[in-house]
Formats: sequence, structure tokens, C-alpha cells
Amino acid sequence: MADLPRSTPLRPGCRRSFAAPRSPASTSHARPTVGPGPRRDAPAGLRRRRRQVTEGKGGESMRIGFIGLGTMGAFMAANLQKSQYRLVVLDARREAAARHIENGAEWAATPREIAERCDVVFTSLPGPAEVEAVVFGEDGLLAGARPGLAYFDLSTNSRTLMQRVHDALAEKGAHGFDAPVSGGPKGAETGKLAIWVGGDRAVYDRHKTVLDAIGDQAAYIGPIGSATVAKLVHNMAGYAIQTAMAEVFSMGVKAGMEPLALWQAVRQGALGRRRTFDRLVDQFLVDRYDPPAFALKLAHKDVTLATSLGRELGVPMRFCQLTLEEMNEAMARGWGHLDSRIPMKLQTERAGVTIAADPAAVQAVLDADKG
Repeated sequence: MADLPRSTPLRPGCRRSFAAPRSPASTSHARPTVGPGPRRDAPAGLRRRRRQVTEGKGGESMRIGFIGLGTMGAFMAANLQKSQYRLVVLDARREAAARHIENGAEWAATPREIAERCDVVFTSLPGPAEVEAVVFGEDGLLAGARPGLAYFDLSTNSRTLMQRVHDALAEKGAHGFDAPVSGGPKGAETGKLAIWVGGDRAVYDRHKTVLDAIGDQAAYIGPIGSATVAKLVHNMAGYAIQTAMAEVFSMGVKAGMEPLALWQAVRQGALGRRRTFDRLVDQFLVDRYDPPAFALKLAHKDVTLATSLGRELGVPMRFCQLTLEEMNEAMARGWGHLDSRIPMKLQTERAGVTIAADPAAVQAVLDADKG
């Protein structure tokens, strides 16, 4: 397998290669008709709206490139296919694309080929290092970019990097957007996903229908980099709250309260009525961090980006820095593959308490709310 375009080294454990051995089919830049167009049984108004964005020059159907078919990307790409968009896909592991190819997607050998063959490109990658390599490396997206191409990065990324990507694409007449998503793997699967988008408003408006096929809450946030800032604020707030919850719950249990009873009690208060404490249910309260809903190593990347942005702007972030320190300690223990709430366990260890409620009893409390 050929190497992924190089710009900056990838983090340990990340696969460098996105390329596959070239075949005549994969190297051709011809645009054969592959896969269905907009559904004919859809309402006439929907068909008209879809044609406005799915038809390119000469009436040729839009082709969409998707790079990164991991936990989130696989679902988002599949939802584009369900909306009858024609895909060209690429991942470090070709087997990750098997289902998409079975459903009509084409495979590309390099990011450059994706840019050359497609009208719109999405990436869903672990972080800045991977995005930089895919965009700026040899045989990267930038090498194949042409006027009119729209590129949306769905990753949680660096504002500075996305501004650089935007400017480099603009020199070739193409358009770059930071478009991080929020909703987790379940949201990616069901389409209940927020997509925050930063970049050129007019170009965003022209591609809104494509974004709607991925998530039900696509929203324009502002100029390039704005969406990344919004995502980092959102994620940093969540992890900072998580750190505080670990402290106060360990205090309550140390004071003699049974964990389930404590959780039930605080859910009835003003803060609890907003379901703030329900975020504890799936991992912390039942002491179950595997399999992860969202891996610590990915959360650690998000918090690192947020605190780095704070330093760049000269904003004191003492509590957020403490959150990062907790994550650093958890990562040092080899917990990166576990759920992102695993740093909370550090606090219960320090306090000398055990929090492990019966999952069935927790579910019974939740079910009672529905009655």
C-alpha cells in the first residue's frame, strides 16, 4: 500500500497510508455513470431541490468524495448513499469501505484522485496531523483541487490549520470549510447530528442539502475557523463539567451516601431537572468504561486543542488545564482506548470510594421518569 501524503508525521498508532495499489479502474479520471441519481419516487419539490445541488456542469450528477471511514465516518458516508449521492471513498483500511463499495461507491487510490474526480469532499479523521497530511501532502487534496471544489472537514480540528487549508484552497479557486460534528456514533448513524460550518456563506448555502443528508442540524456559524471554536467550547465545557462531577460525587459517597441514592437525589434539584447528571449513567455510575462511547484518546485530543487555543489567545483556563492534567494521567495509565469518562475513576481512587451502581436499578430510575 502506498504511503499517505506526507506533511507532518502521524501520531504513534495511526496508520500512515490511505493509498492502495493503483489499478486501471482506480487511476482513471473518467466519470462513468455509477449508482442511482435522485429518487424518482420522492416528492416533486424534493426532487427539484436535490437536482439543484446534485447536478454539476453539463447535467452530470454530483460526485462526493469521503475520506476516513472510521466509527463516525462510516455512518456519515452511508447516510449520503442512502440519500442517493454517488460516492468515491478512501480509508487507511480498504476493508472499512467494503459495505460502501458494495452499495455502489467507488474506491480512490489517493486524496488527490478524490479531489480530481469529485465536486464535494468530506474528511472525517482523528485530528490535525491526519488532516494536514491528507490536504497538503504529496498526492493530497490540494494537489488535485480545482475551481469550484468544496471541501468540508468534519473532524474536530485546529482553527489555525483550517484557516491555512481554506487559504491554500482559495488560491486554486476551491472552497474550504471547517465543519465539526456533534452527536456521537449514534447520532452519526441515525442522522441526528449537529454540523457546525465555518467558511463562505454563499457556498455553504449551495451545499446545504448535501450536509442535510449527514445531519439534521447543519448550521452556518461564521467565517472559517468559527465552527472549530464552537466545537472546542462545547467539548471543553463537557469535559470540565465531568471533572467537577467526579469530585463532588466522590465527596458524597465518602460522606456515606450510596451512589444510586445520591444520584437520584441530585436529579431532583434545579440542576438535575435539566438532566445534567444523566451524563453519568452509562459509565461512571455503573463503573463500566469498555466498550467506549467515545474513546479517551480522542477526547484528550479535543481538550488539548481547546487549551492550546486558550494559550494562543492569552486566555487563562485554569480549570480546563486541570481537566487536561486528569486526562494526561489517565492516558499515562494506558486507558486511551477506554471511554472518555475514565479519568473520573482517578478521583474515586484518590477518595478511596467505590461507585458501581447496579445497571438495572439505574435503568429503573430512568424508566420511572417516562411514566
